[in-house]
Amino acid sequence: MTTAPPPGPGPWRTARVAELRHPSPRTVVLRLEVPERLPHLPGQHYVVRLTADDGYAATRSYSVASAPADPLLELFVEELADGEVSPHLAGSVEVGDALEVRGPIGGWFIWDAGSPALGVAGGTGVVPLVAMLRHARDLGVPERLRLAVAARTSDALPYLEELVAAGAVVVLSREDSGGGRPASRLGAADLAPLVAEGLTCFVCGSAPFATAATDLLLALGVPADAVRVERFGASG
Repeated sequence: MTTAPPPGPGPWRTARVAELRHPSPRTVVLRLEVPERLPHLPGQHYVVRLTADDGYAATRSYSVASAPADPLLELFVEELADGEVSPHLAGSVEVGDALEVRGPIGGWFIWDAGSPALGVAGGTGVVPLVAMLRHARDLGVPERLRLAVAARTSDALPYLEELVAAGAVVVLSREDSGGGRPASRLGAADLAPLVAEGLTCFVCGSAPFATAATDLLLALGVPADAVRVERFGASG
Protein backbone atom coordinates (compact mmCIF):
# COMPACT_ATOMS: atom_id res chain seq x y z
CA MET A 1 0.00 0.00 0.00
CA THR A 2 2.89 2.37 0.68
CA THR A 3 4.08 4.16 -2.45
CA ALA A 4 7.26 6.22 -2.63
CA PRO A 5 6.80 9.68 -4.15
CA PRO A 6 8.47 10.29 -7.52
CA PRO A 7 12.04 11.65 -7.40
CA GLY A 8 11.09 14.95 -9.00
CA PRO A 9 8.42 16.86 -10.91
CA GLY A 10 9.83 16.10 -14.33
CA PRO A 11 9.68 18.50 -17.30
CA TRP A 12 6.98 20.96 -18.27
CA ARG A 13 4.16 19.16 -20.08
CA THR A 14 1.28 20.39 -22.21
CA ALA A 15 -1.98 19.27 -20.60
CA ARG A 16 -5.41 19.38 -22.22
CA VAL A 17 -8.51 20.51 -20.34
CA ALA A 18 -10.76 17.44 -20.55
CA GLU A 19 -13.50 18.63 -18.20
CA LEU A 20 -14.33 21.69 -16.14
CA ARG A 21 -17.08 22.96 -13.90
CA HIS A 22 -17.69 26.15 -11.96
CA PRO A 23 -18.84 25.45 -8.37
CA SER A 24 -19.23 29.21 -7.97
CA PRO A 25 -18.76 32.27 -10.21
CA ARG A 26 -15.16 32.76 -9.04
CA THR A 27 -13.97 29.15 -8.85
CA VAL A 28 -13.29 26.36 -11.30
CA VAL A 29 -12.51 22.66 -11.10
CA LEU A 30 -10.16 21.71 -13.93
CA ARG A 31 -9.77 18.08 -15.01
CA LEU A 32 -6.65 17.70 -17.13
CA GLU A 33 -5.22 15.05 -19.41
CA VAL A 34 -1.46 15.13 -18.82
CA PRO A 35 0.70 13.12 -21.24
CA GLU A 36 3.24 10.83 -19.58
CA ARG A 37 1.97 12.01 -16.19
CA LEU A 38 4.13 10.97 -13.25
CA PRO A 39 2.35 9.28 -10.34
CA HIS A 40 1.51 11.56 -7.44
CA LEU A 41 0.63 11.17 -3.79
CA PRO A 42 -2.15 13.11 -2.01
CA GLY A 43 -0.77 16.37 -0.68
CA GLN A 44 1.42 17.14 -3.67
CA HIS A 45 0.83 20.03 -6.04
CA TYR A 46 1.36 21.12 -9.64
CA VAL A 47 2.59 24.39 -11.09
CA VAL A 48 0.61 25.95 -13.94
CA ARG A 49 2.44 28.34 -16.31
CA LEU A 50 0.83 30.95 -18.56
CA THR A 51 3.01 32.62 -21.19
CA ALA A 52 2.03 35.88 -22.91
CA ASP A 53 2.73 36.70 -26.56
CA ASP A 54 5.66 38.89 -25.50
CA GLY A 55 7.25 35.97 -23.63
CA TYR A 56 6.31 37.03 -20.11
CA ALA A 57 5.46 33.97 -18.01
CA ALA A 58 3.49 33.72 -14.77
CA THR A 59 3.25 30.60 -12.63
CA ARG A 60 1.05 29.50 -9.75
CA SER A 61 0.97 26.33 -7.64
CA TYR A 62 -2.25 24.37 -7.09
CA SER A 63 -2.81 21.35 -4.86
CA VAL A 64 -4.00 18.18 -6.54
CA ALA A 65 -7.57 17.17 -5.64
CA SER A 66 -7.64 13.88 -7.54
CA ALA A 67 -6.61 10.51 -6.18
CA PRO A 68 -3.54 8.80 -7.68
CA ALA A 69 -5.77 6.24 -9.39
CA ASP A 70 -7.77 8.91 -11.23
CA PRO A 71 -6.80 8.96 -14.93
CA LEU A 72 -7.23 12.75 -14.95
CA LEU A 73 -5.45 15.39 -12.88
CA GLU A 74 -7.90 17.57 -10.93
CA LEU A 75 -7.07 21.08 -9.76
CA PHE A 76 -9.30 23.53 -7.88
CA VAL A 77 -8.73 27.20 -8.66
CA GLU A 78 -10.15 30.21 -6.86
CA GLU A 79 -9.93 33.50 -8.73
CA LEU A 80 -7.90 36.16 -6.93
CA ALA A 81 -8.67 39.76 -7.79
CA ASP A 82 -4.99 40.66 -8.26
CA GLY A 83 -3.88 37.29 -9.57
CA GLU A 84 -1.89 36.77 -12.76
CA VAL A 85 -2.96 33.16 -13.35
CA SER A 86 -6.20 32.44 -11.50
CA PRO A 87 -8.42 34.97 -13.39
CA HIS A 88 -7.56 33.29 -16.69
CA LEU A 89 -8.04 29.76 -15.34
CA ALA A 90 -11.32 30.58 -13.58
CA GLY A 91 -12.78 32.87 -16.23
CA SER A 92 -11.41 32.08 -19.68
CA VAL A 93 -10.26 28.48 -19.95
CA GLU A 94 -12.51 26.11 -21.90
CA VAL A 95 -12.60 22.38 -22.56
CA GLY A 96 -9.97 21.51 -25.14
CA ASP A 97 -7.58 24.30 -24.17
CA ALA A 98 -3.91 23.54 -23.57
CA LEU A 99 -2.12 24.41 -20.33
CA GLU A 100 1.54 24.10 -19.36
CA VAL A 101 1.95 22.15 -16.12
CA ARG A 102 4.78 20.72 -14.08
CA GLY A 103 4.58 18.26 -11.23
CA PRO A 104 3.95 16.55 -8.97
CA ILE A 105 5.89 18.57 -6.39
CA GLY A 106 6.27 18.04 -2.65
CA GLY A 107 7.69 15.36 -0.38
CA TRP A 108 6.71 16.42 3.14
CA PHE A 109 2.98 17.13 3.09
CA ILE A 110 2.03 13.74 1.60
CA TRP A 111 0.00 10.74 2.74
CA ASP A 112 -0.06 7.27 1.19
CA ALA A 113 -2.93 5.95 3.37
CA GLY A 114 -0.62 3.42 4.97
CA SER A 115 -1.19 4.77 8.50
CA PRO A 116 -3.92 6.74 10.31
CA ALA A 117 -4.10 10.49 9.73
CA LEU A 118 -6.04 13.58 10.75
CA GLY A 119 -6.59 16.36 8.24
CA VAL A 120 -7.42 19.88 9.44
CA ALA A 121 -8.05 22.56 6.84
CA GLY A 122 -9.50 26.00 6.33
CA GLY A 123 -11.25 27.20 3.17
CA THR A 124 -9.53 26.11 -0.03
CA GLY A 125 -6.97 24.33 2.13
CA VAL A 126 -9.32 21.34 1.99
CA VAL A 127 -8.17 20.51 -1.56
CA PRO A 128 -5.20 18.24 -0.66
CA LEU A 129 -7.35 16.59 2.02
CA VAL A 130 -9.91 15.74 -0.67
CA ALA A 131 -7.14 13.92 -2.55
CA MET A 132 -6.32 12.03 0.65
CA LEU A 133 -9.98 11.18 1.19
CA ARG A 134 -10.39 9.89 -2.35
CA HIS A 135 -7.18 7.85 -2.13
CA ALA A 136 -8.26 6.20 1.13
CA ARG A 137 -11.64 5.44 -0.38
CA ASP A 138 -10.05 3.91 -3.49
CA LEU A 139 -7.94 1.65 -1.28
CA GLY A 140 -10.90 0.65 0.88
CA VAL A 141 -9.50 2.23 4.07
CA PRO A 142 -11.56 5.43 4.55
CA GLU A 143 -11.51 4.91 8.33
CA ARG A 144 -7.81 5.77 8.37
CA LEU A 145 -8.51 9.44 7.66
CA ARG A 146 -10.30 11.78 10.07
CA LEU A 147 -11.22 15.27 8.90
CA ALA A 148 -12.05 18.65 10.42
CA VAL A 149 -12.63 21.58 8.07
CA ALA A 150 -13.52 25.21 8.65
CA ALA A 151 -14.58 28.29 6.68
CA ARG A 152 -16.51 31.50 7.12
CA THR A 153 -19.52 30.22 5.16
CA SER A 154 -20.50 27.01 3.40
CA ASP A 155 -20.01 28.72 0.02
CA ALA A 156 -16.34 29.22 0.90
CA LEU A 157 -15.73 25.51 1.48
CA PRO A 158 -14.91 23.54 -1.68
CA TYR A 159 -16.10 19.93 -1.96
CA LEU A 160 -18.44 20.45 0.98
CA GLU A 161 -20.91 17.68 0.09
CA GLU A 162 -18.12 15.16 -0.40
CA LEU A 163 -16.53 16.10 2.92
CA VAL A 164 -19.83 15.89 4.80
CA ALA A 165 -20.56 12.50 3.25
CA ALA A 166 -17.18 11.32 4.54
CA GLY A 167 -18.07 12.34 8.10
CA ALA A 168 -15.88 15.42 8.32
CA VAL A 169 -16.40 17.82 11.21
CA VAL A 170 -17.49 21.07 9.55
CA VAL A 171 -17.20 24.39 11.41
CA LEU A 172 -18.46 27.69 9.98
CA SER A 173 -17.71 31.01 11.64
CA ARG A 174 -20.41 33.17 10.02
CA GLU A 175 -23.39 30.83 9.71
CA ASP A 176 -24.80 27.72 11.35
CA SER A 177 -22.71 24.64 10.68
CA GLY A 178 -25.74 22.36 10.76
CA GLY A 179 -27.05 20.07 13.46
CA GLY A 180 -28.01 23.05 15.59
CA ARG A 181 -24.43 24.30 15.92
CA PRO A 182 -24.26 28.12 15.86
CA ALA A 183 -21.56 30.02 14.01
CA SER A 184 -18.19 29.60 15.71
CA ARG A 185 -14.52 29.07 15.08
CA LEU A 186 -12.72 25.73 15.07
CA GLY A 187 -11.80 24.90 18.65
CA ALA A 188 -10.18 22.28 20.84
CA ALA A 189 -13.57 20.68 21.50
CA ASP A 190 -13.91 19.98 17.76
CA LEU A 191 -10.50 18.37 17.45
CA ALA A 192 -10.26 16.49 20.75
CA PRO A 193 -12.51 13.57 19.66
CA LEU A 194 -10.45 13.16 16.50
CA VAL A 195 -7.00 13.12 18.08
CA ALA A 196 -5.47 9.74 18.81
CA GLU A 197 -2.02 8.32 19.47
CA GLY A 198 -0.06 7.54 16.34
CA LEU A 199 -1.88 9.92 14.00
CA THR A 200 -0.06 12.10 11.54
CA CYS A 201 -1.83 15.47 11.42
CA PHE A 202 -1.99 17.45 8.18
CA VAL A 203 -2.87 21.13 8.56
CA CYS A 204 -3.58 23.24 5.48
CA GLY A 205 -4.88 26.78 5.10
CA SER A 206 -3.93 30.43 5.36
CA ALA A 207 -1.03 31.33 7.61
CA PRO A 208 -3.29 32.52 10.50
CA PHE A 209 -5.47 29.41 10.26
CA ALA A 210 -2.49 27.05 10.07
CA THR A 211 -0.91 28.66 13.13
CA ALA A 212 -4.13 28.52 15.16
CA ALA A 213 -4.91 24.91 14.18
CA THR A 214 -1.36 23.80 14.95
CA ASP A 215 -1.52 25.44 18.37
CA LEU A 216 -4.79 23.60 19.10
CA LEU A 217 -3.27 20.25 18.15
CA LEU A 218 -0.16 20.83 20.26
CA ALA A 219 -2.33 21.85 23.23
CA LEU A 220 -4.22 18.57 22.83
CA GLY A 221 -0.98 16.64 23.22
CA VAL A 222 -0.13 15.93 19.59
CA PRO A 223 3.68 15.72 19.27
CA ALA A 224 5.16 18.53 17.20
CA ASP A 225 6.86 16.06 14.86
CA ALA A 226 3.46 14.51 14.06
CA VAL A 227 2.11 17.78 12.62
CA ARG A 228 2.75 18.66 8.98
CA VAL A 229 1.69 22.11 7.83
CA GLU A 230 1.00 23.57 4.40
CA ARG A 231 0.38 27.33 4.38
CA PHE A 232 -0.84 29.28 1.40
CA GLY A 233 -1.31 32.89 0.49
CA ALA A 234 -0.96 35.40 -2.33
CA SER A 235 1.99 34.79 -4.64
CA GLY A 236 4.93 37.11 -4.30
